[in-house]
Amino acid sequence: MGRFGQAIVSRPVRGGLLGLMAMLTVVACAAGPGRASDPHAPALSPEAAGVSQLVTAAGLADWGRAHDDPGALIMAARIVAEVPLRNQGNQPPLLTFEGLLNEAEAMAAGQPAYLAAIEQVRGQTVRGVVSSPFGRGPIATVKDVRARETFGFEVDARGGEILRIAAIGDGDTNIDLIIRDADGRLLCQDGFGDHYPVCTLMPRVAGKVRVSVVNRGEIWTKVQILSN
Repeated sequence: MGRFGQAIVSRPVRGGLLGLMAMLTVVACAAGPGRASDPHAPALSPEAAGVSQLVTAAGLADWGRAHDDPGALIMAARIVAEVPLRNQGNQPPLLTFEGLLNEAEAMAAGQPAYLAAIEQVRGQTVRGVVSSPFGRGPIATVKDVRARETFGFEVDARGGEILRIAAIGDGDTNIDLIIRDADGRLLCQDGFGDHYPVCTLMPRVAGKVRVSVVNRGEIWTKVQILSN
């Protein structure tokens, strides 16, 4: 990895009830910025933890859709509500609190307990959050990526700080995330066959990295790109 040190691919866990329980455990662990056991390791910023939180929400929502489980979508909405975003560009975010609750509401038709829970969560969030454990929140931008095409951009990675980048697609097709250094060396690649890849880098020194968001499908897709 040269001067950029380690690259880690962080994935939400899936697979039945065990997957759901594991995801909720990840949410609990991600509630704060966290600390590395190595005192010389880069610290995880609240904003980087926020990226992980949103990827976990995307995975949980995906699980809920696959299992027709409104409760999973309600939980995903609660997770999303905790993370502020620094939106860039003209397109609104894909993964939103209200959007997930609307999905849950449609799925929960005829199930009063779920519908009551949805209204309760809506009411709690409307009252607002005084502060967030995720600081200012991740930088977010939404792009349209055509079939079999790649959207690429450069990021200035700061030395001694963790850089976490994720891409959350609209679910119409799978998304890959590839990060290379200025010389073209591969630093991280996440292509696990889903639409919410994430990469974490721990650069030792500052430098530019090239980020590629790859649409592997046969149709265009909308992608929300997150970074700290």
